[in-house]
Amino acid sequence: MLKIIQYILLLLVSFQLQAQEILSLEDAVKIALENNYEIKIAKNNLKIDETNNNLANAGLLPTISANLTNNNSQLNTTQTQADGSVRTLDGAKNMNLSYGVGLDWTIFDGLSMFARKEQLSVLEAQGKSELQATILSRISDVYLTYYDLVQQQQVMASIDSAIVISNQRVTTAQNRYSIGKAAKLEVLNAQVDLNTDKSLLLGQKELYKNTKIKLNELLARDLQTEFKVIQEITFEESLTYDELKELAAKQNPQLQAQILNKKIADLNLKQVKGNRYPTVRLTSGYNFTRSEASLGFITQSSGQGFVYGVSASVPIFNGFLQTKREKAAKYEVENVSFLVDQQKLALESQMASFYQSYQTNLELIKVEEENVAIAKQNLDITLAKFRIGTITTIEVRTAQQNYIEASVRYATAQYNTKLSEINLKELAGTLSWE
Repeated sequence: MLKIIQYILLLLVSFQLQAQEILSLEDAVKIALENNYEIKIAKNNLKIDETNNNLANAGLLPTISANLTNNNSQLNTTQTQADGSVRTLDGAKNMNLSYGVGLDWTIFDGLSMFARKEQLSVLEAQGKSELQATILSRISDVYLTYYDLVQQQQVMASIDSAIVISNQRVTTAQNRYSIGKAAKLEVLNAQVDLNTDKSLLLGQKELYKNTKIKLNELLARDLQTEFKVIQEITFEESLTYDELKELAAKQNPQLQAQILNKKIADLNLKQVKGNRYPTVRLTSGYNFTRSEASLGFITQSSGQGFVYGVSASVPIFNGFLQTKREKAAKYEVENVSFLVDQQKLALESQMASFYQSYQTNLELIKVEEENVAIAKQNLDITLAKFRIGTITTIEVRTAQQNYIEASVRYATAQYNTKLSEINLKELAGTLSWE
């Protein structure tokens, strides 16, 4: 009888799947990559880093600018000439005009500009690492939420089976009561158990609906979009700890980001040390000048041509600030080194914990699968005895609950195994999203 019930439930589930969109995990990941807001922001942040990584931003290129200066005055002027004569003019106008194109180029600053350029490249690499970390984290969320829905569907199927059996119990109890072979209490107990199962199903459906809303949020689409997920959880049984640990050391995004932070701190120290060396600058340009004066030996002059020069400055003393800045930069390098070591230790700890959970749940799957088979066989026998009236309804209910609990534990063990697998792959940087 139980096999017939399961077949009917399978037909009902198949009909529901045909009525709604079947969202595959691959499609969910694809939608998340296109729509998820955090991924979009991380992509734009990388574009910012790529845009900033250029020679000009590092200070390696000259600056060229157009300049214009126009000074005017109107003064009451008195001039004493060399021969002693005095000349006076009220409202004397004076004008000085200068315009042209100038070039300013720092050709040496203690190699700081080269350190800045390398630092910009490291920041770009860090942006790529942060984008990868964001993608892995969000895709991991999609994976976990998706398989959570698969698990919940399995739980609902088990509760549906219980409701079918509870309905049969109510019908049987009412029939037995009508012919005087059972007390009213048996009918009431069967009805209470049926209502309990229905209440449990309503709670599970609410959880299922809320989880679907969460997945739609991760996919950045209409939260009320209806869909169904696959019916089974598949997982890898061949993950090895040493291989995962080796991969994580090479490509874990969080660890790589800390290593890049260490490079940035080293380059910052290099720039600070560069302030000890001379700074050499070249200047050049082509200028036009014109001046006019109402009073004086020369009332008008003009000129045009190239101007050029070189300047150099050497720091001698700035209140020991240079030494203090270098010391602070060295401490920053040391702190980032500590953070790298801390990240490595945290990563190893997480991987060891998830791998232990992964192995434990693989064993639990085997145990719970056997429990489901035993509980199902026990329920079949109990229902057969109940139909001929050789056992009580309490024994039926116990067998029924044992089967539901075994089915739920089996689904939970599968989900927890998948959860550990996904977390391990995320840490190792091998979680697929393509």
